[in-house]
Amino acid sequence: MKISVIKIGGNVIDHPEKLEEFLDQFAKFPGKKILVHGGGVMASKFGESLGVMPEMVDGRRITDQDTLDIVTMVYAGLINKNIVAKLQARGVNSMGMTGADGNAIQSEKRPVKEIDYGFVGDIKEVNSHLLSYLLQEDIVPVFCAITHDKTGQLLNTNADSIASAIATNLAKKHQVNLYYCFNKSGVLVDERNENSIIPLINEDIYAELRKENVIHSGMIPKLDNAFEALQKGVHHVWIGKAENLILSTKGKLSGTIIEKHRYDLY
Repeated sequence: MKISVIKIGGNVIDHPEKLEEFLDQFAKFPGKKILVHGGGVMASKFGESLGVMPEMVDGRRITDQDTLDIVTMVYAGLINKNIVAKLQARGVNSMGMTGADGNAIQSEKRPVKEIDYGFVGDIKEVNSHLLSYLLQEDIVPVFCAITHDKTGQLLNTNADSIASAIATNLAKKHQVNLYYCFNKSGVLVDERNENSIIPLINEDIYAELRKENVIHSGMIPKLDNAFEALQKGVHHVWIGKAENLILSTKGKLSGTIIEKHRYDLY
């Protein structure tokens, strides 16, 4: 079975018109598919309206009990169910999920080291059997960024990590492609020039681009995660803008494809 795991973030979710456009594309996206979404900006706004101010360290959210309550309500409730309802309207039979549903994704609370991140989860296990069953039944799972530890505790969990964990676990038995939709057209030679897309990156190209400092700062962990997914069996990883997602299925290099050694779109 060929499976696509597609992750979207706030650059889509926080803009109603962009979300509608993306869901139009997602509905037309061929084959078996899973959607993973975040929603941090919206959660922060709701928290602020309730007097719970977001606390971030190096771009990572500190999740105390009040914050956990808010992100659970916003991610698993408001955002997730709106997306599912909109997909149903487009003829896509989808199911909104957290990691707790069907024991889909089990995590453990991140251990306290230099920083106490609170109720943040690091993924331990993905129920790939459940996901395979849902996909075979033509049900599209829609995951928010909430998992659980199987002792009754929900955990705020990075959506990129969820997408990668789902993809790598399903890749043990299926051909899986992983798609990261973010606010750039792809990996860029010049981050100020949206047309300077690097269409293909493999291990050798990546090493050279890092050496030349073309790829640096925030893009490094994204690509490190992509190559880790490839090492664990994912077929290829795509990075680009959500509005260009459907083009990636038609052989058009609308973003950056990341592969271990060679270019093979399909």
